[in-house]
Amino acid sequence: MATQIVMDGTGDSRHFFEQDDRNGLAEAERRFKKLTCEGFTAATRTAAGDLKLIRSFDPTAEETLFYPHLVGG
Repeated sequence: MATQIVMDGTGDSRHFFEQDDRNGLAEAERRFKKLTCEGFTAATRTAAGDLKLIRSFDPTAEETLFYPHLVGG
């Protein structure tokens, strides 16, 4: 089971989907596109545990983290 974690001002929300489920995969891809179009940054974990920025949906990623752009002030 794969997870998309969305960070925002209220904490985080988690969305789970099976990578072999066409409907779940399509919904995950729609969520990816929506969030990145809204300005969220997407990242996956490497084998070493580091974050790697991604620009397109990766259907094989076990975990994708979305976080908003920082705004100075």
